[in-house]
Amino acid sequence: MKPMSVFILCVAIMGGTLQGKETPPNILIVTVDDMSCDSVGVFDCELKDTTPHIDGLAREGLRFHYAHVQTGSCYPSRNVLLSGRYSHNTGVEGFYQVKDAQYPHLVDLMKTAGYFVGIRGKVSHSTPYQPYAWDADLTTLDGEKQHIKDPESYYRSTQRGIDLAAKAKKPFCLNINISDPHKPFYAMSGKGQVVDDPYVPTRVFSAEEVPVPGFLFEHPEVRKELSHYYSSVRRADDCVAQILRALKESGQDEKTVVIFLSDHGMPLPFAKTAVWYHSTRTPLIIRWPGVIEPGRVDKEHMVSAVDLMPTLLDIIGMPHPEGFDGRSFAPVLHGESLDGRDYVYTFHNENSGRNRSPMRSIQSQNYGYIFNPWSDGQRVFRTATTGTLTYRAMEKLARTDADLSARLALFKHRVPEELYDYKNDPDARKNLIDDPDYADVLAELRREMRLVMKASNDPLLEAFDRREDAAFVSSVISELQAEADARRKAKSAKPGSSKPTNARPRQQNQNLFKIVVPETVATGEMLHVGIHYNLPAELGEQSFHVTLKDARRMRVERKVQAKAGKGVMSIAFQIPKEMKPQDLSIAVFVGADYETNLLHKVTKPIRLTAVEGK
Repeated sequence: MKPMSVFILCVAIMGGTLQGKETPPNILIVTVDDMSCDSVGVFDCELKDTTPHIDGLAREGLRFHYAHVQTGSCYPSRNVLLSGRYSHNTGVEGFYQVKDAQYPHLVDLMKTAGYFVGIRGKVSHSTPYQPYAWDADLTTLDGEKQHIKDPESYYRSTQRGIDLAAKAKKPFCLNINISDPHKPFYAMSGKGQVVDDPYVPTRVFSAEEVPVPGFLFEHPEVRKELSHYYSSVRRADDCVAQILRALKESGQDEKTVVIFLSDHGMPLPFAKTAVWYHSTRTPLIIRWPGVIEPGRVDKEHMVSAVDLMPTLLDIIGMPHPEGFDGRSFAPVLHGESLDGRDYVYTFHNENSGRNRSPMRSIQSQNYGYIFNPWSDGQRVFRTATTGTLTYRAMEKLARTDADLSARLALFKHRVPEELYDYKNDPDARKNLIDDPDYADVLAELRREMRLVMKASNDPLLEAFDRREDAAFVSSVISELQAEADARRKAKSAKPGSSKPTNARPRQQNQNLFKIVVPETVATGEMLHVGIHYNLPAELGEQSFHVTLKDARRMRVERKVQAKAGKGVMSIAFQIPKEMKPQDLSIAVFVGADYETNLLHKVTKPIRLTAVEGK
């Protein structure tokens, strides 16, 4: 039975639908796009008057000083937020759809709980696939798509969502996603508007007055871009004002839990698509009239986006489905203290261009450790922030400025491991990975990160454990990139084309081997794989890499055998007793490594069943 079916059955048995119960609170989730936490006034922004309405919301509720999203990329970040699961457990690691999602999403959970569920903006980024089962897409009103930079349109969308819920006689759960300060920014120069933009922020900032973050550098082009960014932050605040106006006018203000946050940091180098402190820290604010004491600031607990869904279900009094990676922090909303809130786990996998640069990080309140398995001194980091004025200025200045040349090299290539004292170095300027004074901190963070990776079945755990084996780690990244490339080719292939989307010139000889596997296997049993190989004499001895993969196509175990000539080899995998029923597969490639393999094949699904009586 699929997880969603199990959840619905559980609700039915417990009488968990909201009919006949006291009306639960409405839920209003408001996000902004690409906005750093410290761009908000109450989160110690150095520039005055950036976010007066967000600041007002914070004064009426609770703000978390140590809140993070899981990743610095929009699509996967929002899927973590609305699923309660890490990206490697949803399959949404980049900017692509996952059509066979096997877990309940916010839409499913809230609808099962009796809510009217609507969304405005970022619709394709907020679910594993499209179209999804929202009750209403509030991005289009009366047949007209609302402009993403128009503050007034957010008033209309919120108003419509509340009205539709009232007509359906249901509480509402609305996810209103503001486009700003994502590019294109509201852009001004000394001569006026750079582009024609009728949606003028209520405050436009000049290049002279904006602060330059410590992870960037002083330069006129940087200041110009930051002035555009901060003006767009102010326009995002204007949108928040319109959303809250619609809520206030509806009369539902006191009956609604409002949750506000950003999906990740600013869209400039060293912030977006990264896992430093300033990349994932988010201005999380929750207002719950009658429950949360106004003006509270939590500086005790570390919370993250993966915790939101468990928390929401506790707020409305609904059972949790199996499989959450996050944990509810609802008791904190009631003024209680929680143990085990000392770390958050963050990551990056793939950008919108299907480029794989996986990163893993664990952060405490004071320190942060980062593992960059893709970093080998040769691979180059790909990200949209290289199209900014700031990046182009850095490239130009790096030709003659040694410090910026070093920063550019770090940006493009990273290093395998990083360690920072975020309390004293929030901009991550000094890597302490080799500093003996921080050896105990490093050991602690490595240990804590491994615990999270193991508990969540992170497919990069083996690469982390074997991080000193550069060749092995590189082969893992090459395989992940090849899978991403195949997705890109499959998406771009023309309908009706007979050419395989993942055809590779070196794989012309499909007769080098064939794989024989059973149709089913039971938990706790051995899965026997037969490989019939026929290697021409000129190839000599070759390595066969045989990998057992789970339903998400993630590696469970890999075995390698060297063979020459013609014959049959048998490889067995012990299926863990605790493994849940799902579709497994076997992937085999022959060659020294994946990048230069002679042939790669994947079997059809092998159905894993539970042993009867268990």
